[in-house]
Amino acid sequence: MASALGAQVAVAVPIGRRPRSSSLKGNNSRNSSWPGKLAWEHKTLQSRQMKIFCMSVQQASRSKVAIKPLELENAKEPPLNLYKPKGPYTASIVSVERIVGPKAPGETCHVVIDHGGNVPYWEGQSYGVIPPGENPKKPGAPNTVRLYSIASTRYGDSFDGRTASLCVRRAVYYDPVTGKEDPSKKGICSNFLCDSKPGDKIQITGPAGKIMLLPEDDPNASHIMIGTGTGVAPFRGYLRRMFMEDVPAFKFGGLAWLFLGVANTDSLLYDEEFTNYLQQYPENFRYDKALSREQQNKSGGKMYVQDKIEEYSDEIFKLLDSGAHIYFCGLKGMMPGIQDTLKRVAEQRGESWDQKLSQLKKNKQWHVEVY
Repeated sequence: MASALGAQVAVAVPIGRRPRSSSLKGNNSRNSSWPGKLAWEHKTLQSRQMKIFCMSVQQASRSKVAIKPLELENAKEPPLNLYKPKGPYTASIVSVERIVGPKAPGETCHVVIDHGGNVPYWEGQSYGVIPPGENPKKPGAPNTVRLYSIASTRYGDSFDGRTASLCVRRAVYYDPVTGKEDPSKKGICSNFLCDSKPGDKIQITGPAGKIMLLPEDDPNASHIMIGTGTGVAPFRGYLRRMFMEDVPAFKFGGLAWLFLGVANTDSLLYDEEFTNYLQQYPENFRYDKALSREQQNKSGGKMYVQDKIEEYSDEIFKLLDSGAHIYFCGLKGMMPGIQDTLKRVAEQRGESWDQKLSQLKKNKQWHVEVY
């Protein structure tokens, strides 16, 4: 790890849709059935003589988790670009865990990185990752930086400010003619991350980004979060800060409403974590899923997040009129369908969507990060 050997780190198990198949090679964490009582789960991860202490999300949700160092709350402005591509920070991999089931199309992993407290960040920011090897388009030069939204709060899954988590989908390419995978065209960085093992070194830059920062000036505000696939990453960070961590400076009492679009049930990310918030904070959290391969919209077609938005459009527009923040994160292809839906709904309400969107942006209620 980046810190001295033999140090102890407390790490919470990343909670998602657990696969029924075996874990990723190199991942030493295991999941047993969740106990009904509050209890610590003692698990040992032998990685560079490090002992990892894991905690169940059930305990975290029933009794909020203490965090440290509280000095991370003192900064008035978010940290930005502390490490740049020409001078990246060398961090270490803590764990890599597959978090989708066997019927999910593709593989998504939860990657925990130990930055030793040296690369602090705020919820909604991103890290850059420089995969090892040389740039195939520029022989002799290092690979270019890939940005990943951080999927944890500033305190990390260990609640001690020393780790950050990424939600990474392994990028593979299938030849349209043969139908076979072409390894030469696979995603360099995503495959590096998903194949990493505890103790491996990783070059990171950042943190970057301000558009997706969680506004905390009004702890009773409403936040509408719309994500597809790994775009759920920043929202996991928001929700852990709202509902899991005992943050003295931020006592959330508003509404958090998550819309998550994925292919099927096995593709749901951090579903157990979100479902737990729903059970514990029913007045403050709403959770709607759009499963394109399992659900149908009102027209009989596949269910996408824009269909869910249309279904709840009256409530969403009323919340926006009352000052709610709305966030979008995921593949950029998600936005045209969402924008068309919002425009159609606005027109049905006798409003101009262009004017409404302009006002939302002016009020800093509109937050978009797509890739």
